Amino acid sequence: MAKKIVIPALFLLLFQWVSAQRFEGGVLAGFNATQVEGDNFKGFHKPGILTGFFVQTDLAPAVFAGMEIKYSQKGSRKKINPKDPDPEKYIMRLGYVDIPLFVGFRTNDRGAILAGVSAGYLIHAMEYDEYGEFPVQDQHAFNNLDLQPFLGFQFGLLDQLKLDLRFALSVLPIRGQPGDNATSYYWLNNQFNNVISLAAYYNFRR
Repeated sequence: MAKKIVIPALFLLLFQWVSAQRFEGGVLAGFNATQVEGDNFKGFHKPGILTGFFVQTDLAPAVFAGMEIKYSQKGSRKKINPKDPDPEKYIMRLGYVDIPLFVGFRTNDRGAILAGVSAGYLIHAMEYDEYGEFPVQDQHAFNNLDLQPFLGFQFGLLDQLKLDLRFALSVLPIRGQPGDNATSYYWLNNQFNNVISLAAYYNFRR
């Protein structure tokens, strides 16, 4: 009898709490600077776009939590040296649907610190060299799932507009070690996405 009363009461309290929360949301758009740990090229030389939607709610006066759904371009690019008499070109282009979950702490009226984790699903992947897209025999599959903890900072420009800067690194490899037959000049070890992103967030709430 007690369980029949307590369980519905808990669900009712949870429903009332969720209903009482003030959710807000909007759109986001920006750019990534990316590299891949585990390849032969250093530096955030691969640009990409990111765009999507976000929702968030306050947990306390200075604490908030949120979720996003966004398209994010990642990958790697070899920086060409114009003085190299025989330069080798390499570009890795990856496109993900990312779902970040985060908690934020407001440091003042304009600024906030974020921490969270982002799960990503790979929707397209291509690799190029100076001859074009890799032929089928030189293509090596990427893992479909990506998982990236991240740390970020937000700064409010206007009441409805803020800038968001984040640093993220995969904890699951996007691709394992190359096999014996793999072309290895661009691929040394397990590969991981390493991303710096800067985006503008527009809140629909007035």
